[in-house]
Amino acid sequence: MGLMLGIDTGGTFTDAVLVDERREVIAAAKQLTTRYDLTVGIARAIDSLPPESLSNVSLVSLSTTLTTNSVVEGKGSPVCALLIGYDERQVQNSGLAELLGPETIVTIAGGHDAGGAEAAPLDEEAVRNAILNWRDKVSAFAISATFSVRNPRHEVRVREIVQELSRKPVTCGHELASSLGAPRRAATVALNARMITHVQRLIESVEAILAARGIDAPLMIVKGDGSLINAQSALQRPVGTVLSGPAASVLGACALSGLRDAIVADMGGTTTDIAVVRNGRPELSFDGALIGGWQPMVEAVRVYSIGLGGDSEVRFSGGEGIAIGPRRVVPLSLLAAEHPEVLPVLERQATSAPHGSQLRFALRLQHDEALLARLPDDERQAWERVSVKPVDMEYATAEDRRLARALARLERKGLVIYSGFTPTDAAHVLGISSHWSTRAAELGARIWARQMRRLYGCGTWPDGDAEGPSREVFDLVVDGISQKLIEAGLHEQNRLAAAQADKLSRLLTEMVMEQRRDPSKPSLFSVQFASDAPVVAVGGPAASYYPEVARGLRTGLYMPRFAEVANAVGAVLGEVAQRVHLTITQPMRGTFRVFAPDGPKDFAQLGEAIEFARVLAADEAASQARQAGAASVQIDFEQDENSVSNEIDGDVFFEMRLTAIAYGPPCRRTDRVTQAELA
Repeated sequence: MGLMLGIDTGGTFTDAVLVDERREVIAAAKQLTTRYDLTVGIARAIDSLPPESLSNVSLVSLSTTLTTNSVVEGKGSPVCALLIGYDERQVQNSGLAELLGPETIVTIAGGHDAGGAEAAPLDEEAVRNAILNWRDKVSAFAISATFSVRNPRHEVRVREIVQELSRKPVTCGHELASSLGAPRRAATVALNARMITHVQRLIESVEAILAARGIDAPLMIVKGDGSLINAQSALQRPVGTVLSGPAASVLGACALSGLRDAIVADMGGTTTDIAVVRNGRPELSFDGALIGGWQPMVEAVRVYSIGLGGDSEVRFSGGEGIAIGPRRVVPLSLLAAEHPEVLPVLERQATSAPHGSQLRFALRLQHDEALLARLPDDERQAWERVSVKPVDMEYATAEDRRLARALARLERKGLVIYSGFTPTDAAHVLGISSHWSTRAAELGARIWARQMRRLYGCGTWPDGDAEGPSREVFDLVVDGISQKLIEAGLHEQNRLAAAQADKLSRLLTEMVMEQRRDPSKPSLFSVQFASDAPVVAVGGPAASYYPEVARGLRTGLYMPRFAEVANAVGAVLGEVAQRVHLTITQPMRGTFRVFAPDGPKDFAQLGEAIEFARVLAADEAASQARQAGAASVQIDFEQDENSVSNEIDGDVFFEMRLTAIAYGPPCRRTDRVTQAELA
C-alpha cells in the first residue's frame, strides 16, 4: 500500500511525517510556517524527510490550525453576508457586525417559516444590487436565510445569482448546518466564507509542492471531527476544518501513547486544546465547539480551546495584572534568530526610557489579494516597506506616525504581525528552550519587565532582572493550562454551567498551585486530578510546561516519542465519514413531515416518513462520502426521537432527528489506479 505522508501546518510550525503500513512513524520533520508563502515552510518540511521514501507515498493527508487560529484571533478575508428574512434582532444576535463589519451585511426580504412554507417572496432585485456592489470588494459571499434548514430554496436561488454575477466563492447556511438557530447559522456561514481563501491557498501550496516532487497521491484534509475529506470537499466547506489540528492531535496522541483513556492536551504557538478520550474515542460535540468566543454549527471533537500558546503575547490587562494571549505575536527569540539586525535595537531599548512600542517590530504575515487590492496608498506603502524587513514600531511611532498608523491597520486586517515578549522567550531565559536567540529573549524580558513596572505599576522585579519576570510568566502559563484541564474535567461530568465551571476551576487551580509552590504548607484538602486518565501532552512547547503541570495536579503524564509532531501523525490515521441529518415532525395529527433538501415532504404514516428519510439520508451520505474521497462506504443510522406516552392520548410523536453516517477508508494511489482501470 506504500507510505502515508502526514502534514500539519500550524501558526508557528509546519510538521511532516512518514507513516508505514503498521501505523508507525519512520521519519519526522519540523520547520517554521511561512504564512506569507505557505509553500516555503511546507516544502522545507517535506524536503527534510528521506527523499528516497517520497516516491513510495500513496496517500497524503493534511491537518491545519490556520482556520482555528483565524477564529481565535478574529482574522479572515473580507466577506459579504446576504441575510434573507432576518430582522434586526437576529442580525444583532448573530454577531456578524463584530465579525465582518456592519457595512458588509445586507438584509434581503424573503425566507421561510418553521413549516417550510415561504414567509415572504425573495427580493431578487435587492440580491443583484448587493452582489454588484460587493463583488469587487470581497473574497467570498455568505448566504443565510431564515429556516433554510426547513426549506433551502431561497438560499439556492441567491447562490445561483451570485454565480451568475460573480466568480467569487459562495457558501449557503443549509449546506453547513442542520439545526435551527438562524443567528448561529449566519455566523457559521460567515466564518466559512472568511476561511475559503486561506484554505484554498494552503491546498494549492501543498498540491504544487507534491507535483514538483513527483508525489502522485490523493490529498486529504482532516475535519474537526477527526474524519477525512479530499481537497475539493474542503474548499467547499472549509469551516469543517475548524479544529482540524486538535482533532488530528487527539488521533495522533492516542496512537503514539497506546492509551484508550486519557486527557489529550495539545499546546501550539497560538492555542492550547484539550480533549477527553474514553475507550479510545474522543467525545464529539454536535452542537458546535466553542472556539475563541464563537460557536459555529460544526460537528467536531469536543475540545476546550484557549488562546494560550508558546507565541501568545504577554501583556498588561488592567485589573487582572499580567495576562497571556489570546493574540499571537512573533517571539523575540525567533525574531532575532531570523533577523539578527534587530539585536542592536533591543540593546538600545534595554538602556533607554521605557515606551509602550518597545519590543514591537512589524513583520509581514500573509498575502491576501482581496485585502491588498483594497488597501489605500499609505497602507500599500507600509505593506511594501514591511515586505523588505521588519519595521521598528518605536522608531515609526516617533519619526513616521503615518507609517505607524498604517501598520497598525494592517495588523488588524491580518496582513501584518507584531513581535512581543512570549512564553517561548521566558522558556529561553530559564534555560528550558534554546533553539532560538537566548540573548534576544533576555533583553526582551528586561525591557518588558521595565515596561510593566514603570508604565503600568505592575511587578517588583529589580532592574536588569530577566529570570524573575520569566519565572512569573512560566508560572502563569502553568496556572492557565492547569485551570483549563480542571475545567475540562468539570465539563465532562455535565453537572455545571459554564460560569460555574469557570469559577470552580479557578478556585481549585489556586489550591493546586499553592500546594505546588509550598508543599510544606498545611492544608485540609488534597487535590488530585484524573487518577484514571493520565495527561498525554503533545505539541512543540508541551515539553517546557507539562512536567510542572502534571506535578502540580498530581496526575500521570505521557509525552510519547514524536509528541511534537502528533498532529501530522494523526492526520493520516483517520477515515472518511460524512453525516446527513434529516428532521421529521408532526405539524398536525396524522401528518408526518420530512424536511428534505429540496423542500418538505408529507406522509400519512410515521413508518413511511422514516423509511423515506432513511433512504434519502443514506443515499446523500454515501454520495458525499464518495465525493469526499472514500474508497468504499458503509452506512450506519442514528435516531433521536422526541415523543411521549400517556394513558389518554397513547403514544404522541413530536419530532425525530435521523442521521445517516457513511464511512470508509480514504482512496490510496492504488485505489485510484484500480478505479481508472475499471473505467
